[in-house]
Amino acid sequence: MTYMTEATMPVSSAQTAVQQAIPRSVQRSFRLSATTADLLDRQAARAGESRNALADRLLTEGLRREIHPLVTFRSGAAGRREPHVGVSRLKVREVVSTLLASGGDFADAATTFDLPASEIEAAASYYADFAPEIDSDIAWAETVAEEERQRWEREQSAFT
Repeated sequence: MTYMTEATMPVSSAQTAVQQAIPRSVQRSFRLSATTADLLDRQAARAGESRNALADRLLTEGLRREIHPLVTFRSGAAGRREPHVGVSRLKVREVVSTLLASGGDFADAATTFDLPASEIEAAASYYADFAPEIDSDIAWAETVAEEERQRWEREQSAFT
């Protein structure tokens, strides 16, 4: 009788895709103050998230804000959590899309959004560090916009 190791076991393409999509996790142990632990528990229950998922998200966002202090994180109407520029409601993906369309013209983007150059630079810096995520956000937004355009066209044709 032969035994297959994990490395030699056949894997379906669906399993491979799932494995690639799930980021590798690492076990860590932290001591939290009782107040922080209580806040974490209450917020996790309120948000319907596990404590580990919430702690991971908060640590990720907090560390990114340490590196990129002009970037904040907010949940949008669609329930997606995305990075925003400064205190504005402007998403990093919107600034990056404009920069990509203009060939990286920071002055044009600052004028377009009526923002200081420092906030455009902050979005560009964040993109430089997390381009795959922002590219994914841009692709998602384009898909949603196209779906909404098609829905609007269907609505219009229903009444003509």
